[in-house]
Amino acid sequence: MIGSLDPAVDYAIAQTRQMLVGLNVVAMTGAGVSTDSGIPDYRGKGRVVKHPLTFDQFLASRENQARYWARSYVGWNRIASAEPNDSHLALAKAEQTGQIQQLITQNVDGLHQKAGSKNVIELHGRLDRVVCLDCTESISRQDMDGLIQATNPSMNRSADIEFTPDGDAEIEVPKDFRVPTCQNCNGRYKPDVVFFGEQIPQPRVAEAKTAVERAEAVLVAGSSLTVNSGLRLVKQAKELGQKIVIINLGETKADNIADVKLNASAADVLRALFL
Repeated sequence: MIGSLDPAVDYAIAQTRQMLVGLNVVAMTGAGVSTDSGIPDYRGKGRVVKHPLTFDQFLASRENQARYWARSYVGWNRIASAEPNDSHLALAKAEQTGQIQQLITQNVDGLHQKAGSKNVIELHGRLDRVVCLDCTESISRQDMDGLIQATNPSMNRSADIEFTPDGDAEIEVPKDFRVPTCQNCNGRYKPDVVFFGEQIPQPRVAEAKTAVERAEAVLVAGSSLTVNSGLRLVKQAKELGQKIVIINLGETKADNIADVKLNASAADVLRALFL
């Protein structure tokens, strides 16, 4: 039932449901859909104030690469063990029932697929994959953890730590931490995600743009649209005359072009819409 929500939100949900009936809908999600799974957000509810390592910083030195992999090694289990919440489950069900045709996510946690979504474009990649920057060979994150443990046998994981949306733990990096090199070419490993300051691969951008071009409505959930990769797609939809619905606690950069804006929890609204 919707009744437990604010009456204004109830009305907006009913308006949204009626608006989207029979339309080709693309959903776009941000970190706000994963906060209920225990993964913090850089900007919204439970946000982490720390600034993440940028792409240029990662490339700049082995010290920065050691910082990333040591912190990520300790924090990764929190991401890997996270379970989908009602936001993910509602969107998966909406796809299964034909209410949503495509899902575009800015998240790197893989929880949409874990919930059952099939048609997912991961704009910023996935944390459970690792790629070599020099030969492009890919390995699983599990394999990378094995290499880190073998190279740094004294490294321990602790459950009682603060960590970021990208799985980095707030730890003091050991001075003797050694970063494993590529098993194929001895090159540099990087998580297969788009760092801050890094460009999204053009084929992925083109795929997302094509999905929006084919749509008739865009439903944004849990994103402030601060990152241009998401904001551009919403602006593209507006230019095409599509309906735009935004669900987010707090303001977004596209509130002024939305047909409906719901200032509410993504989980509450998506549960009411689709579960």
